[in-house]
Amino acid sequence: MKSKEFLQEIRRAENLEHAVLTKLEVAGNTVTFCLVTDRGYSGEDVAYASSVAARYVPAGFCGKASVRKSVPSEEGVRRAVADILARRFPALAAFVVPDEIAVEQDAGGGRFYIPAGENDRALLAADGALDRVHEELERMFCGTWYGEFRFSDREKGEIEQEDLPPAERILAPRFFPVTGFEAIDGASPQRAIYIADLTKETAGVTVCGALTYFEERLTKTGKPYFSLTVTDGTGSLRCSYFSKKATLEKVRALKAGTSVCLTGDNELFNGALSFRVRQIDLGAAPEGFVPEARPSRPVPAQYRAVFPAPASDLVQGGMFGETAVPESVARRKFVVLDIETTGLNANPAAGMDRIIELGAAKIEGGRITERFSTFVACPVRLPEEIVRLTGITDDMLVGAPAIGDVIADFYRFCDGAELVAHNGFLFDFKFIRYYGEKEDFLFGHRMHDTLLLSQELLRLSNYKLDTIAAYYGFTFNHHRAYDDAFVTAKIFLELAKKKGGI
Repeated sequence: MKSKEFLQEIRRAENLEHAVLTKLEVAGNTVTFCLVTDRGYSGEDVAYASSVAARYVPAGFCGKASVRKSVPSEEGVRRAVADILARRFPALAAFVVPDEIAVEQDAGGGRFYIPAGENDRALLAADGALDRVHEELERMFCGTWYGEFRFSDREKGEIEQEDLPPAERILAPRFFPVTGFEAIDGASPQRAIYIADLTKETAGVTVCGALTYFEERLTKTGKPYFSLTVTDGTGSLRCSYFSKKATLEKVRALKAGTSVCLTGDNELFNGALSFRVRQIDLGAAPEGFVPEARPSRPVPAQYRAVFPAPASDLVQGGMFGETAVPESVARRKFVVLDIETTGLNANPAAGMDRIIELGAAKIEGGRITERFSTFVACPVRLPEEIVRLTGITDDMLVGAPAIGDVIADFYRFCDGAELVAHNGFLFDFKFIRYYGEKEDFLFGHRMHDTLLLSQELLRLSNYKLDTIAAYYGFTFNHHRAYDDAFVTAKIFLELAKKKGGI
């Protein structure tokens, strides 16, 4: 049995929507499932929870549920954090004023912020204090609680004026030969550009990769056309193709997983690059093809600004003996990332937006083992809509490390790993590559997108991150980088299990 399936059933009751399972108590042949909820509950809720519990115990045992309500106040969480520090990290607690611990609550739990001096950064990160506090809060309160240190040795003041951007480094696009060509439209391409390198206006260019999404649609006038996504392992391209009468049935025969060549023009349309498909044919990269790596700065020898910390997931993992992660995933290392930005523009040609928060979870041996989380300094004021969406304010970015320092540390964090993100090919990976190239750190890592994986493996009304998280019974604080990365990591592992490997 699986704990996530148990919680999915429990949370169907409105008053138990955010319930967490804190422990199991065994007395004789009776197993009591101890639940905590943040809402008032009735005897009917307890009876329902007990009926669910009865189905999750071995033969010969009786299952029942106990429910208690726990709704912490900000002051209660603040006191709890201070108490945990005093008990487990007395050296750190000596430098923390309890009243200066900040707490933010939301529907799924919240966050706590511990003020600290910049000179203590390395020491505090090494202690793993944040994760220890996180673990104890999970046991004490309903919901998920994440913590951060706020490092600053300067006073909050006016936002600095934006510096002139540095000169961009020009990188030559990479190509690979097309093999196994079979004509549909008859473009006869000899080579294909890496999708990751399709960053400028280019006419008469070919991309080659597997169809991960393919659907026939009709225009307003009733003419058929096809909406498709093609991926070559370095990037993903969404586009539309208007078929010719002579080739319509051949195109209709295509399906997800087929390797195709798309030939057309990469054009600037409404301020963004858009690929206009003119011809579609069959073709593939050479067998055993490995993308060409670009020469990059070496991996930094040590962290300088952002220090990773151990990560764990006590609330929703392992209580019933979860399905094993496939060996093809367990033997590899993955870094699952998410970013918050000043806007949604991921197109350098139209003025790239800025990263203001970067969060990542490392997966090793099929388990989430390490976290990377930081704000990023921003020399311009944040748009009001971004503040409303993320809860990040200008004051929270004061004292944060510069993007160059963050990228250098993140490049070290990703050493030897494959990258994962939700909608990463169209958003997160573009930002990481863009700001990495500015510092000569070229992120040529193999990349995976949980949006594409979920479209392939699940049947949902939509494939937004919160929809997929709800499907698996995961709760999280959406639109904060580490929270999103952490739940994406859990989703990635579940999709890997469903697919039987990556």
